[in-house]
Amino acid sequence: MSGKKIRLDQLDMKARFATQAEYEARLAELQRRMLHVQQAYYHEKRRAVILFEGWDAAGKGGAIRRLIEPLDPRGCIVWPIGPPTPDEQGRHYLYRFWTRLPVPGTLAVFDRSWYGRVLVERVEGLVRHKAWRRAYDEINEFERMLTDDGVRVVKLFLHITADEQLRRFAERLRNPYKRWKLTEEDIRNREKGSEYLEAIEEMFDRTSTERAPWRAIAANYKWQARTAVLEAVTEHLSAGVNLVPPPLDPAVQRAAARRLGLDIDAILGGKRNGSARAAKKRGKRARAS
Repeated sequence: MSGKKIRLDQLDMKARFATQAEYEARLAELQRRMLHVQQAYYHEKRRAVILFEGWDAAGKGGAIRRLIEPLDPRGCIVWPIGPPTPDEQGRHYLYRFWTRLPVPGTLAVFDRSWYGRVLVERVEGLVRHKAWRRAYDEINEFERMLTDDGVRVVKLFLHITADEQLRRFAERLRNPYKRWKLTEEDIRNREKGSEYLEAIEEMFDRTSTERAPWRAIAANYKWQARTAVLEAVTEHLSAGVNLVPPPLDPAVQRAAARRLGLDIDAILGGKRNGSARAAKKRGKRARAS
């Protein structure tokens, strides 16, 4: 397991941006970096899994939207995870996640995940005690296989206080365009807050590993949470990865010069040698990782 234990009551829930302009500037900066990460993963045929867990109304959907907003949709897919289908119920619970793993050069985002086995299924008594107890080892092995195979795994938990959750529930009831987000199940889950908290913190203790650590995000303030999510994702996915784009394909250069009559040296402004050095550096880092 990795480092210091995560305890939700130790998060700084008051941190926030002073102005909307400050938030928007930081968001734009992080979204540009996220786009560069996606492009690097495409060029180097890397894969990544980004999963979100959190309290009901914690802002997972809004954070995911800001995360994927700048990305090429062909290289990123979001999987909203609900109850398993009848067909999936007859298989091992990890089956439906194996079938949704990313192909080389792409990112997969999970809006809830395989951790349902040790959260909602545990607390609501949907599986036997021995089933969710053994799931910690099964999940750790699953993620170890992914990381051993080169997949980066980012695990995010969005935390809001009980008072903030109640405020957001009330807001959803007032707003006819948000009412669909609040279900009877959400209300019932709130009544078991202490049981969920126990399950969440045991999940952190048992499944936060060096290569796939949990990151708890203070989410009482949505602007703060969204940028914190982008910071965590870009930090984890860019570690040891060269984000400099590769040089222009020589075949494209020749075709542009011959068929389009373009002056490639003038267009590139003498940057071709620098791009070649960047490509060489990229190759070294890829081999090292």
